[in-house]
Amino acid sequence: MEQYKIYVEMTDRITARRGLTNTFFLTVNTAIVAGAGAFTQTLARGPRFFLIVPLIMLLVQCGAWFWILRSYRQLSSAKYRVIGALEERLPASPYWLAEWKAVGSGKDKALYWPVTHLEQWVPLAFVFAYLIVFCVALAT
Repeated sequence: MEQYKIYVEMTDRITARRGLTNTFFLTVNTAIVAGAGAFTQTLARGPRFFLIVPLIMLLVQCGAWFWILRSYRQLSSAKYRVIGALEERLPASPYWLAEWKAVGSGKDKALYWPVTHLEQWVPLAFVFAYLIVFCVALAT
Protein backbone atom coordinates (compact mmCIF):
# COMPACT_ATOMS: atom_id res chain seq x y z
CA MET A 1 0.00 0.00 0.00
CA GLU A 2 2.86 2.37 0.80
CA GLN A 3 4.41 1.81 -2.65
CA TYR A 4 1.07 2.67 -4.23
CA LYS A 5 0.88 6.00 -2.35
CA ILE A 6 4.44 6.86 -3.33
CA TYR A 7 3.75 6.22 -7.03
CA VAL A 8 0.54 8.28 -6.96
CA GLU A 9 2.40 11.17 -5.31
CA MET A 10 5.23 10.90 -7.87
CA THR A 11 2.69 11.01 -10.70
CA ASP A 12 1.12 14.14 -9.20
CA ARG A 13 4.54 15.79 -8.97
CA ILE A 14 5.25 14.97 -12.62
CA THR A 15 1.96 16.60 -13.61
CA ALA A 16 2.87 19.71 -11.59
CA ARG A 17 6.33 19.87 -13.20
CA ARG A 18 4.75 19.54 -16.64
CA GLY A 19 2.51 22.51 -15.85
CA LEU A 20 5.54 24.56 -14.78
CA THR A 21 7.32 23.56 -17.98
CA ASN A 22 4.38 24.82 -20.04
CA THR A 23 4.36 28.10 -18.09
CA PHE A 24 8.10 28.50 -18.63
CA PHE A 25 7.89 27.99 -22.39
CA LEU A 26 4.86 30.27 -22.74
CA THR A 27 6.83 32.95 -20.87
CA VAL A 28 9.87 32.47 -23.11
CA ASN A 29 7.64 32.69 -26.22
CA THR A 30 6.09 35.89 -24.92
CA ALA A 31 9.48 37.42 -24.11
CA ILE A 32 10.98 36.63 -27.52
CA VAL A 33 7.92 37.89 -29.40
CA ALA A 34 7.81 41.03 -27.23
CA GLY A 35 11.52 41.62 -27.84
CA ALA A 36 11.11 41.17 -31.58
CA GLY A 37 8.07 43.46 -31.49
CA ALA A 38 10.04 46.13 -29.65
CA PHE A 39 12.58 46.17 -32.46
CA THR A 40 10.02 46.07 -35.28
CA GLN A 41 10.63 49.69 -36.27
CA THR A 42 14.39 49.12 -36.35
CA LEU A 43 14.02 45.88 -38.26
CA ALA A 44 11.63 47.50 -40.76
CA ARG A 45 14.36 49.96 -41.79
CA GLY A 46 17.04 47.29 -42.08
CA PRO A 47 17.35 44.00 -43.93
CA ARG A 48 14.48 41.64 -43.21
CA PHE A 49 16.75 38.63 -42.86
CA PHE A 50 17.53 39.83 -39.32
CA LEU A 51 14.12 38.40 -38.44
CA ILE A 52 15.71 34.98 -38.82
CA VAL A 53 17.42 35.27 -35.41
CA PRO A 54 14.22 35.49 -33.31
CA LEU A 55 12.57 32.95 -35.62
CA ILE A 56 15.35 30.42 -35.02
CA MET A 57 15.21 31.09 -31.27
CA LEU A 58 11.46 30.50 -31.28
CA LEU A 59 11.64 27.36 -33.41
CA VAL A 60 14.42 25.84 -31.28
CA GLN A 61 12.61 26.48 -28.01
CA CYS A 62 9.31 25.17 -29.47
CA GLY A 63 11.16 22.02 -30.52
CA ALA A 64 12.59 21.64 -27.02
CA TRP A 65 9.14 22.25 -25.54
CA PHE A 66 7.61 19.56 -27.78
CA TRP A 67 10.23 16.94 -26.88
CA ILE A 68 10.08 17.72 -23.15
CA LEU A 69 6.29 17.28 -23.22
CA ARG A 70 6.76 14.01 -25.08
CA SER A 71 9.20 12.87 -22.43
CA TYR A 72 6.73 13.77 -19.65
CA ARG A 73 4.02 11.81 -21.48
CA GLN A 74 6.25 8.74 -21.68
CA LEU A 75 7.20 9.04 -18.02
CA SER A 76 3.57 9.44 -16.95
CA SER A 77 2.55 6.41 -19.02
CA ALA A 78 5.20 4.30 -17.34
CA LYS A 79 4.13 5.48 -13.88
CA TYR A 80 0.48 4.69 -14.59
CA ARG A 81 1.43 1.20 -15.78
CA VAL A 82 3.22 0.68 -12.46
CA ILE A 83 0.20 2.02 -10.56
CA GLY A 84 -1.98 -0.42 -12.47
CA ALA A 85 0.31 -3.31 -11.61
CA LEU A 86 0.25 -2.31 -7.94
CA GLU A 87 -3.54 -1.92 -7.97
CA GLU A 88 -3.91 -5.48 -9.22
CA ARG A 89 -2.57 -6.55 -5.80
CA LEU A 90 -5.05 -4.37 -3.87
CA PRO A 91 -8.65 -5.25 -3.00
CA ALA A 92 -9.91 -2.25 -5.02
CA SER A 93 -8.61 -0.79 -8.26
CA PRO A 94 -10.06 2.71 -8.62
CA TYR A 95 -7.73 3.84 -11.40
CA TRP A 96 -6.78 0.78 -13.38
CA LEU A 97 -10.07 -1.09 -13.49
CA ALA A 98 -12.65 1.62 -12.83
CA GLU A 99 -11.61 5.08 -14.02
CA TRP A 100 -9.43 4.08 -16.96
CA LYS A 101 -11.98 1.62 -18.30
CA ALA A 102 -14.80 4.18 -17.82
CA VAL A 103 -13.05 6.45 -20.31
CA GLY A 104 -12.45 3.66 -22.80
CA SER A 105 -8.76 3.26 -21.89
CA GLY A 106 -8.06 6.46 -23.83
CA LYS A 107 -9.00 4.83 -27.14
CA ASP A 108 -12.45 6.38 -27.59
CA LYS A 109 -11.92 10.11 -28.28
CA ALA A 110 -15.62 10.77 -27.58
CA LEU A 111 -15.07 9.66 -23.97
CA TYR A 112 -11.58 10.92 -23.29
CA TRP A 113 -8.73 12.55 -25.14
CA PRO A 114 -5.50 12.35 -23.13
CA VAL A 115 -4.29 15.83 -22.20
CA THR A 116 -0.70 14.76 -22.73
CA HIS A 117 -1.49 14.24 -26.42
CA LEU A 118 -3.33 17.54 -26.78
CA GLU A 119 -0.71 19.67 -25.06
CA GLN A 120 1.94 18.60 -27.58
CA TRP A 121 -0.03 20.43 -30.25
CA VAL A 122 0.60 23.78 -28.54
CA PRO A 123 4.30 24.13 -29.46
CA LEU A 124 3.49 22.92 -32.99
CA ALA A 125 0.77 25.57 -33.30
CA PHE A 126 3.29 28.20 -32.23
CA VAL A 127 5.79 26.94 -34.83
CA PHE A 128 3.24 27.26 -37.63
CA ALA A 129 2.15 30.71 -36.44
CA TYR A 130 5.77 31.91 -36.31
CA LEU A 131 6.52 30.57 -39.78
CA ILE A 132 3.45 32.28 -41.21
CA VAL A 133 4.30 35.61 -39.53
CA PHE A 134 7.88 35.32 -40.77
CA CYS A 135 6.77 34.66 -44.35
CA VAL A 136 4.30 37.58 -44.23
CA ALA A 137 7.01 39.86 -42.81
CA LEU A 138 9.39 38.93 -45.62
CA ALA A 139 6.70 39.41 -48.26
CA THR A 140 5.78 42.95 -47.14
